[in-house]
Amino acid sequence: MSESIHREWRFYLNDMIEFAEKVMTYTEGLDQESFVASGLNYDVTVRNLELIGEAATH
Repeated sequence: MSESIHREWRFYLNDMIEFAEKVMTYTEGLDQESFVASGLNYDVTVRNLELIGEAATH
């Protein structure tokens, strides 16, 4: 049975910054209509926003 490994809070903060930078890259130059119409950009952006939320809970 594996024990939960506890990370320091700053590692979660670094993760959140990296995920936010990815979101900025994936959405750069897109207006809302183009963003929503682009399935791939939309999906990876939503996933990274989810990851920010998960990291924030820690």
